[in-house]
Amino acid sequence: MSMFSTGILVLTSPLQTLPLRIAPALSSAAQLVERTLYVHLHPGLNLGNGSQPRAVFIPPAVDLSTIISRLYSNAADVCGHLDVRVLLTNVRAQPAPCGGAATPSCPFPTPQSLSHSPEVVLTDFPLQDPAQSRQVTQCLQRYTGHCYVCSPGLPSVLLHPQLPGLQENEEGLKEPEEKAEVLQTYSDVVVGGTFDRLHGAHRTLLNVSCLLASRRFLVCVCDQAMLKKKVLRELVEPYALRAQRVQEFLQDIKPSLQVKIMPLEDPYGVSVVDPLLQCIVVSEETRRGGEAVNKKRIENGFPPLVLHEIQLLKDAHHSETEEEKISSSSLRSRLLGTLLTPPKDTSHLAPRPYVIGLTGGSGSGKSSIARQLEALGAVRVDCDKLGHEVYQAGTAAYHRVLEEFGPDLLNEDKTINRRALGGKVFGNQERLKALTDIVWPEIALLVEKRISRAREEGEQVCVLDAAVLQEAGWTRMVHEVWVTVIPEEEAVVRISERDGLTTEEALRRLQSQWSNAEQVAHANVVLSTLWEPEVTRKQVLKAWNLLQKRIQPRPEGHVSTSSQQ
Repeated sequence: MSMFSTGILVLTSPLQTLPLRIAPALSSAAQLVERTLYVHLHPGLNLGNGSQPRAVFIPPAVDLSTIISRLYSNAADVCGHLDVRVLLTNVRAQPAPCGGAATPSCPFPTPQSLSHSPEVVLTDFPLQDPAQSRQVTQCLQRYTGHCYVCSPGLPSVLLHPQLPGLQENEEGLKEPEEKAEVLQTYSDVVVGGTFDRLHGAHRTLLNVSCLLASRRFLVCVCDQAMLKKKVLRELVEPYALRAQRVQEFLQDIKPSLQVKIMPLEDPYGVSVVDPLLQCIVVSEETRRGGEAVNKKRIENGFPPLVLHEIQLLKDAHHSETEEEKISSSSLRSRLLGTLLTPPKDTSHLAPRPYVIGLTGGSGSGKSSIARQLEALGAVRVDCDKLGHEVYQAGTAAYHRVLEEFGPDLLNEDKTINRRALGGKVFGNQERLKALTDIVWPEIALLVEKRISRAREEGEQVCVLDAAVLQEAGWTRMVHEVWVTVIPEEEAVVRISERDGLTTEEALRRLQSQWSNAEQVAHANVVLSTLWEPEVTRKQVLKAWNLLQKRIQPRPEGHVSTSSQQ
């Protein structure tokens, strides 16, 4: 069967047996759906009794909260590429009675529109008689159409024949209790987080929060100062994008809620000043933050919030250097070495050698990465060495520098005293620009000569090792820009140890350069030497191997659509 972009999975198993069916159902669904998978829960739904069932309200039981957490945990393990969303429109504590009530007794008075229109509906419903297959699929199709706006002629698929035999395991499960434990709900709920690259743990947090909230849900998204200590913060998505993704997610899963998303620029945000809030949802590691919020609320004369704690989700795919939990930090680290943005138009450049412009701030480990790329087969063009060449006696730059800055720069052997020259331009942007206007174009000419020589020698890849690649405008000479980053505090330590500078001197040097954020904004690939050398080596090897795939000649008529290579 062909793949579908978006699908909806209707889970019908009772809550007590559903945990065993989630992983195989998701795994089977991932064979048919490639982007977004909505999950609709209707425990006990019977699609095979001959009558057309309708959606009903499901009470927010404690078991349901556990199921949601397990569902996202399983999704991270078996179908991490899918955008999974558990829908809660049909979950409500006390549905209004029939007959003149303002709130409808049916969860779906009209079909709900979703951000992505489902193109296929799937279910775990167990088909008892193969002869009923057509009847059940038609019943499923009509049921889903009553609940959600779907693509015309929605195909329906029964996953049960593909699920492994679970009867023996299910028989060992306890009998359902007469009455499931009801989950306490609250009118106004608040939650905070980074919500970078919305992953399973974020989705669990948001879904459980929506389960708890009956009226209003406030989401505080970290911004500005709250991002300063984040690992690889330069790769954190912009606030507007993170907020927009959270908004879309919540609109899909529970459109009846009043949702407000706001930036969080200190550890407390709105949670300590909103008197109507009743509950804050935390994880094991943020519980102390919740307790600090309550301390502030009491100081401000407000009642403390109920702390509803959810468990962290384990990351089955984490590496030795990553956290055991599912985290945005791990996801950002996995982006290192990959193509974050496709290269700009480089049709003005010769296709070979393919030129990588490698840059990064002082102390970032740029040159060590350049040497590793050289060892892998790239031709390294060291712009620092070329910078020394342009100052040699008799060159055009040599004469122009003396004309501009005076003959008192000369040493006894007629070479330019670089330290004295530095003293004349330090702290003076106008004089510094006068110098770079002389030197940078001359270095660029030498770079072009080195690249031409590599082309004549049949080399495939050149690495332009240049600290001022972007400032000097040399990106016009490269096919891709690669940037190395480390946190500012780590760079200060490295510069101080390497060059014998004070902390203040090292910091001034860094602040005179482009920031990591500015560099990354123009990068195609980002690398980091923050961790052990072996971690950097694996990053560089990954980047190199992906580069080889990108630059290999493709069969005529083949078009690559992937930018994550």
